[in-house]
Amino acid sequence: MASIHNYQSFNNSVKFQGASIMEFTIHTQILMLVFGIAAVMGAVANKADFCTMGAVSDWVNMGHKGRLRAWLLAIAVALAGLLLLEATGIVALPADTFPPYRTANFSWLRYVLGGFLFGIGMTLGSGCGNKTFVRIGGGNLKSLVLLVLFAAPAAYLMLWGSIGEQGFFDTVFNSWIQPTAISLQNHGIQSQELGGIVGGILGMQDTATLHLIVGALAVLALLAFIFKSGEFRSNFDNILSGTVIGLAVVAGWWISGGSLGKEWLDWAQLEPDAPSRVAVQSYTFISPMGDAARYALQPKNLLLVNFGIMALVGVIAGSFLYSILTRKFRIEWFANFKDFLAHAAGGVLMGTGGVLSMGCTIGQGVTGVSTLALGSIFTLIAIVFGSALTMKVQYYLLDEKGFACALHHGLADMKLMPKPKAA
Repeated sequence: MASIHNYQSFNNSVKFQGASIMEFTIHTQILMLVFGIAAVMGAVANKADFCTMGAVSDWVNMGHKGRLRAWLLAIAVALAGLLLLEATGIVALPADTFPPYRTANFSWLRYVLGGFLFGIGMTLGSGCGNKTFVRIGGGNLKSLVLLVLFAAPAAYLMLWGSIGEQGFFDTVFNSWIQPTAISLQNHGIQSQELGGIVGGILGMQDTATLHLIVGALAVLALLAFIFKSGEFRSNFDNILSGTVIGLAVVAGWWISGGSLGKEWLDWAQLEPDAPSRVAVQSYTFISPMGDAARYALQPKNLLLVNFGIMALVGVIAGSFLYSILTRKFRIEWFANFKDFLAHAAGGVLMGTGGVLSMGCTIGQGVTGVSTLALGSIFTLIAIVFGSALTMKVQYYLLDEKGFACALHHGLADMKLMPKPKAA
């Protein structure tokens, strides 16, 4: 219970006490690296129109899989990179990464429900967390309103909010979700990483080797599917975006879990007023929304500026710089009040569902899957399902069908219900 709940409570209660920036040399170096890599991510995602919601939309509505393959390429690159880091001993992921991807407390309902809500939210809000930041950098004020007024407050409430003396998350969600969690350790399995699960079931001791084998097979299968498409092979932007996003995730693991990261962690353990969220981690874009809202409430507390906040700012900055240099910066506003309501609902669902599932299409769908965590795979599937179903319902609502009828048609299209009888 404690490990999975760390996504809410993984924080040192710190206060800014006028410490000189020179005292945070390691911390500052980490944050600058995180920012720089995120800026590259933002610029490339803007240039190549990398969008996970768009990938689902292309697939569901037009049968095009180009951006879906770009997303899968990011997963394959991130997985291959982390496998290499682990195999060479450069990085050894601890049990308490942020968030705890490989926790043995398998809260399947949390992954599925959170991912489903996030998938709906990103569709209503015209993009996932990463795409929201990219759109902001490109001049989209709709995404800025979504972030500031809805997604960030919802994430803040889930991470830091309270009801009386109890945490908001504990009261509203964890009280009924946690009893459904499966303790893998009770079944002789120490981690929800796929190799560990298979090894535990088979009674094998060398799960590290099994992890590398399972991971390598997954990478080969993904690459075979991705590059089977001649159209994808000829699309430079899709290959570029998938490769860069994947490498950025690998870099995040290397920065926080390599030699520099170990020095960072050691320093934080000895520092009486250590910054928040000093942990082995990589790129994710929902908890940074809540953390940014927390920092906005205490702007003098520089110790609250962490890995995630710098990632958020970096993506926006990179996208903005690319938009300005290529003269593609365009101010966008809501088409009408209905458009505003859709983005508002989308922001709330993204912030709520993203924290509940412990990540977004990047945080769980790429970074989490790179750890081969079963929960990350559950979340990824739930996000895609929630997004695809929302698109189907939106399509049938255009024909002025009632919501129940549109939902029925959508589920029927996805082969989950029989087709409704013709009127």
